[in-house]
Formats: sequence, C-alpha cells, structure tokens
Amino acid sequence: MRNIRDLIKTVADTALSVIIYGETGVGKEVIARELHRLSNRRDKRFVKVNCAALPSELLESELFGYERGAFTGATRFKPGKFEIASGGVIFLDEVGDIPLRLQAKLLQVLQNGEFSRLGGRDVKVNTWVISATNHDLASDMRETRFREDLYYRLNIIKIDVPPLRERREDIPPLVDYFIKKYRSDLDISEDFTIYPEIMDLFLQYDWPGNVMELFNTIRRLMVMGDWEELRRQISSEPDTTP
Repeated sequence: MRNIRDLIKTVADTALSVIIYGETGVGKEVIARELHRLSNRRDKRFVKVNCAALPSELLESELFGYERGAFTGATRFKPGKFEIASGGVIFLDEVGDIPLRLQAKLLQVLQNGEFSRLGGRDVKVNTWVISATNHDLASDMRETRFREDLYYRLNIIKIDVPPLRERREDIPPLVDYFIKKYRSDLDISEDFTIYPEIMDLFLQYDWPGNVMELFNTIRRLMVMGDWEELRRQISSEPDTTP
C-alpha cells in the first residue's frame, strides 16, 4: 500500500489514463478520489459512473449525452458525464462491464478527446479518465469480450490493489481509523475499543468483502455491540484463501 501511495503521488498530475484493479470492496474508488485530490484538477469535478449499473442504451446517453429529439422522450438537451467532467476527472467504475458496442466510442474519447452526442453533435472535452474493475481484462481481451486497443489505452498506468487477506497488517490501523472517524457521528463513548480476542479473529478472518466489509463490521459493533454474534459468525466462516 505504501508503493500504491507513492505511485498515486507520481502520476496525479500526468493526466495519463489510470486503471485500478482489485476485488470488490478493496477501496478502488478511494484511490481514484485520492488521485483527483492530489492532481492539478482538484478544484474541478470528480464524476463517477458505475458502468455495471445501467443497460447499454442508458449507459451511452449517461456517458455521452444527447440532443433534443435524438430519440423518443428526448425533449431537451442533456450533457453526458464526459462533458460534465471536462477539465476534471471521470471515474469509470467497473469499466470491464462496458458493452463492446460502446467500447469503440470510449476509445475515441481516450484517443482524441472527441465524441458525438446521441443525435449527432460532436463534442471536444479535456477529461482525465480513471477506471476500475474487478475483471481480468487481459483474459477478457483474449476471449474477445474486451477490445485490445481499448485495453492498452486504459492500461497506461496500472494500480493493483491487493485484497485485505493479503495485507493483514493493515487491519489494526484501519480499525482504529474507522473507530475515530465514526465515534462522533454515531455518538459512541470514547472508551469504545476492539477487544484483543476480537482483533485476533479479525487478523485470522479472510474478509471476502475486503475493506468495505471491515468498515461495515466496525460500524455494526459500534451501534449494536453484538460481540458474541460477531464472534460466532467470523469463527464459523470457511477459509476461502486460494
């Protein structure tokens, strides 16, 4: 993680395409926002698009916008996220889920900063593209589910975020951070702490949901205090280490 922090500082002002790889819950969006915060675009917009959350037709209009009358129901002009983020950052979460049909249009933006809104008008933008995925895009490329040219265009700077089970030394400081962060928000007593035997369980557990699962577990304990139930759940989880 120290290497990742150093890499973030190195590339934050380059505007080179960055792709962040990692399992669900490892904190890919946190890294994207840190890149934005440390860049010379920090005062401009950070626009997130979850590429897995929308069907192909809606995703296209969300990314690239449309002109009035471009399709039935398009009663007004709508700018796309690339246009809104111009001068700043667009974060394409789950970029591996973008349909092949749209990948060519995304490639055009990455190559020359131009695209066409639905309805025909050409648009020029200056948008830093940061993407993230839990896919193995190299494998998707070999199986023709992901364009080769787009793959190499996105992979100029690659950041691999290891799962929490591979960096267990991060668990205690993360626990301390979450407690301090939410103690006042949740109106929790200053003497709230994680018992040593619970921390031992945390260090042994594989955290399939990664940092997000740890975060939610700490919040649950701070609110519910159901230590015994948590102990039973963690102790009974099967080992999922490859």
